[in-house]
Amino acid sequence: MKYKGSCHCGQIAFEAEGELKQVIDCNCSICSRKGSLLWMVPRGNLNLLTPEADIATYTFGKAHIKHRFCPRCGIHPFGEGTAPNGQQMAAINVRCLEGVDFTALPVTHFNGRDL
Repeated sequence: MKYKGSCHCGQIAFEAEGELKQVIDCNCSICSRKGSLLWMVPRGNLNLLTPEADIATYTFGKAHIKHRFCPRCGIHPFGEGTAPNGQQMAAINVRCLEGVDFTALPVTHFNGRDL
């Protein structure tokens, strides 16, 4: 299934394709502050509808993940990184997807704090 998503103001728009069966609640320092619920998809399943220049990036710690956010409204719609198997991945914030009832999805808790 293909999902449309955006930041609050619409400056960042994207589509993500895949089967949304569950979300991840990560307790790392940034995810817990943002309140993101994440859906992991291969990076090729994320299609940006916004020019790369309109998206800001934040990294911290070992800088393995590019936390992408809107410089206008501050919303974090997705992040990008590499899975342990070397595959390029996108972590979609399902709270930024249109028409998704994220409260109906099972939640897997991930201990990112101890990475």
